[in-house]
Amino acid sequence: MDDGPERQLNIHMEPALLAGVYSNFANITFSDYEFTLTFARIDHEVEEGDVPGVVVARVNMSQQFMRELLAAMQDAYSKYTTVKGIQDLPETNDHP
Repeated sequence: MDDGPERQLNIHMEPALLAGVYSNFANITFSDYEFTLTFARIDHEVEEGDVPGVVVARVNMSQQFMRELLAAMQDAYSKYTTVKGIQDLPETNDHP
């Protein structure tokens, strides 16, 4: 089966978005139709009362995209742990 010519993504990003946002908290909710990921920055240094935080991004996605995102994240984390594990190996000066 011929799927036609290979296609490449051509994604544009506004310069204001290049820095991204920092998040140290995420909440995941879902319905029959979609998943919603809400990312926030939480101030964990507050010792009493409510913990303040601010939502920095919210992403709604289909169930199919969530499944693909989860697989991509698992793959990336597996690669990260492999590289990190290699970097953390002790160096030896043993030469035969």
